[in-house]
Amino acid sequence: MDSKGKRRKGGEITMSEKRNVDGNEVIVNISTEGDAKAVTEGRGSKELETASPKQTRVDSPCQAFSELSTAVAKSAGMSCPSPEVASLSPKAPSANESFVRKRSLNRSVFSKPKSRFGEQLYSFDATPKTPLMASRGPAGGGGGEEDDEEIYKQVTLELSKAKHKRIKTKALVEWTVFFVILGCLVASLTVDQLEASRLWGLEMWKWCVLVMVLFSGMSVTHWVMHFIVFLIERKFLLRKKVLYFVHGLKKSVQVFTWLAFVLLTWVLLFNQGVRRSKIANKVLDCITWTLVSILIGSFLWFLKTLLLKILASSFHVTTFFDRIQESIFHHYILQTLSGRPLIEEAERMGKDPSAREFSFRTMKEGKMGKEKKVIDMGKIYRMKQEKVSAWTMKMLIDTVTNSGLSTLSNTLDEDESIHDGGAEQADKEITSEMEAMVAAYHIFNNVAQAGCKYFDEDDLRRFMIKEEVDLIFPLLEGAEDGKIDRKSLTNWVVKVYQGRKALVHALTDTKTAVKQLNKLVTGILIIITIIAWLLLMEIATTKVLVVLLSQLLVAGFIFKNMCKAIFEAVIFVFIMHPFDVGDRCVIDGVQLMVEEMNILNTVFLKLDNEKIFYPNSVLATKPISNYNRSPDMGDKVEFSIDFMTPFERIGAMKEKIGKYLEKNHLHWHPNHNLLVSEIENVNKIKMGLYVNHTMNFQDYAEKGRRRTELVMELKRIFDDLNIRYNLLPQEVHLCQIEDKKGR
Repeated sequence: MDSKGKRRKGGEITMSEKRNVDGNEVIVNISTEGDAKAVTEGRGSKELETASPKQTRVDSPCQAFSELSTAVAKSAGMSCPSPEVASLSPKAPSANESFVRKRSLNRSVFSKPKSRFGEQLYSFDATPKTPLMASRGPAGGGGGEEDDEEIYKQVTLELSKAKHKRIKTKALVEWTVFFVILGCLVASLTVDQLEASRLWGLEMWKWCVLVMVLFSGMSVTHWVMHFIVFLIERKFLLRKKVLYFVHGLKKSVQVFTWLAFVLLTWVLLFNQGVRRSKIANKVLDCITWTLVSILIGSFLWFLKTLLLKILASSFHVTTFFDRIQESIFHHYILQTLSGRPLIEEAERMGKDPSAREFSFRTMKEGKMGKEKKVIDMGKIYRMKQEKVSAWTMKMLIDTVTNSGLSTLSNTLDEDESIHDGGAEQADKEITSEMEAMVAAYHIFNNVAQAGCKYFDEDDLRRFMIKEEVDLIFPLLEGAEDGKIDRKSLTNWVVKVYQGRKALVHALTDTKTAVKQLNKLVTGILIIITIIAWLLLMEIATTKVLVVLLSQLLVAGFIFKNMCKAIFEAVIFVFIMHPFDVGDRCVIDGVQLMVEEMNILNTVFLKLDNEKIFYPNSVLATKPISNYNRSPDMGDKVEFSIDFMTPFERIGAMKEKIGKYLEKNHLHWHPNHNLLVSEIENVNKIKMGLYVNHTMNFQDYAEKGRRRTELVMELKRIFDDLNIRYNLLPQEVHLCQIEDKKGR
C-alpha cells in the first residue's frame, strides 16, 4: 500500500526508504487472495491508525486491525499459563550474560576462536532479569489505544527531525563555494578591469569556469542526477529492475559525467586560440591525455559496476529467493502468534480479516544514522523466482540481513521504553537457541487455552486467517493428531532460528565474495587505465609495449598457478556454487558443515568442531555431496537372524515393521524394503531394512535419533517374536592333565 492508501497491483514488493535517527523499522504488509473492499466510512476510533506515519487511509477493516497489531500486541496477556509449567518458565538471558561459559586457565576467553555453528552451551543463571518477550497482563490492555497513538506520533516526530538534519556541513560548504565562484564569474564578465585582465594569456572568466567545473561540477552533477533519478522513478515506478540499476549505477554515471565536463571545458577553453611555446603545448597535451585516460577509466568502472550488479542480482535470485521468502514468512508467524488474537477480535466486531502486516526493526547503520524502511509485500506468497526483480531481491536481502529474528511484543517493548524516556535495553532479539526456547514457551502460553497442554487449528485461527494456518500447521509435529504441544512448537522455533542464522551468514559471505571480486576487477581496471595513459602520452611505444607484454608473460608463467586458482575459485563460487553457509556436505568421505565462504577458500567444521580450510580451486575438482540440497534421503539397517527362523516369524516381523513406519509417518515414508542379502554358512541369514526418512540428513542429530528409535523398535520386535541368532555348535576337545606331584 503506498502513502496515498492505494492498493498496488502485481506480485512485486515495493519499498521506500526513510532515514531515522534513533531506530529502524521495516513494515511488511502481507495480503491474501482476493482484493479487500476499500473503506469509505469515517473512523472515529484511534485503533484504525496505520503503521506508516504518512498513510491516511486503509483498504479494509481487517487491515486496520492488522496495523493495530504492531502497537497493541504488547498488551496481550498469557491466555494459557499451564499450571504444570507456570512455575518452570525459562529465563531469557540478557545480552551481556547469555551463557556462562567455562573458562580455561591456560587460555583467555577473549582469545578463544569462535565458531558460527559450533558453540557449546553451558549452564546459565535461572533468575529472570530481562525476559525476551515479557507477557502483559490484563492491566496492560487498557492503554493500548493511547500507546498506539503515541508510538505513531513519536515515529512521525523522528522522521521530521531526520529531514531537518540532512543538510550537513558538507552541503553548506559546497553551496558556499558554488556561489563564491559564480560571483567571481559574474564579476569577470561585468567589471571592465577584470574583463580586460588576463592570466597566462587567458581571460579571467575562463579560469572561473574551469574552477567552477572542478570544484562545483561534482555537486551540480549530483543534483542533476538526483533530479533525473526522480523522473525515472516516476516514469518506471513499478519496474523494479529499472530502479535497481538506476540506483546502483547512479554514482558511476555521475563521476563519468563530471569528468566529461571537465575534459570538455579544458579542451574548449584552454587548448585553443592561444599561441604557446612547445614546452607549454607539451604540458597542456599531457594534461589533456591524462584527463582522457581518467575518463576512459571511469567508463570502464561504469561497465564493471553494471556487470557486477547483473551478476549479483541473478546469483541472489537463483540461490536465495526461496529461502528468503520462507524466512520472512516464518518471522511473520512468530510475530503474529506473540501478539493479540486480532483475527478473533476482527470477527467479533464483524470485520473481514483479509490482509495482515507485521513490522520489525533493522539495524543497518547509514551515514545519517539508522534507516527506516517500509516494505509493501502484498502478494509475497504468490511471488515466483522467475518474476522477482533485482530491486525486489535487494530489498529482501537487506531486510533479512539487517534485522534480527524477533517477535512483535519484543519490538514494541523497545519502542515503549524509548517513548517513556527510559534507556533502551540491550538487544532482546532471538540470538541463541536458548532464547528461541524461551520465545516458544511464551508463544505457546499466548496461543493455547488456559490450562491446556496443547493447541489446535482453532487456536491458531484466532491469530491468523485460514490460508496461513493451512501453511504453518503441517510444519509442526503433531499436526496429524491436530494437537501441538510445547515441545513441538519449541523444536519448530529453534529450527526457524537456525535457518535464519544460516541464511544471514550465507548472504553476508556472498556480499563479501562480491566485494572481493570487485577489488580484483578494480585492480585490473587500474592497470588497463595506466597502460592506456602510457599509450596516449606516447611514453609507451610499440617496442616498450612489447617489452611490457613480455614481462607480463614471464610473470604469468611465474604466477600461473595463482592466476589459475583465482579464476577457478571465481567460477566455483559464482557459477558452480555447490553449497551455502550452514549446509552439511561430504567431501572425500568426511562429513563437514560449511561455516564460511570466501572468494579463495571455504571454512568447514567437522563433527567435533574442528575447522578445516579448503582452497576453492581444490574443491572445484572434488565431488561434493550436499545434504541440505538433497531430497528425502534413505537409510539402511543391517541385521542377522538364525537360519532356522520360521517363515511365519519373518512375515510377522515385516508386518510389524510396516505398522511402525505407518504409525510414525512424520518420520518415515511407509514404503520400505526388507531384503535378504545372503545366507552365510547355512547358519545365519543376513538381512537389510531399507527405509526412507521424511527429511534429508542436514539435521544429522535428528537423523541419528530417528535411526536409534527404529533400531530399538527392531529389538522389541525381535523380542516379541522370539527371533534369535545362535552360533554354530563348536567342537570342544577336553584333555585330562595328570598331576605329576600326585600320589
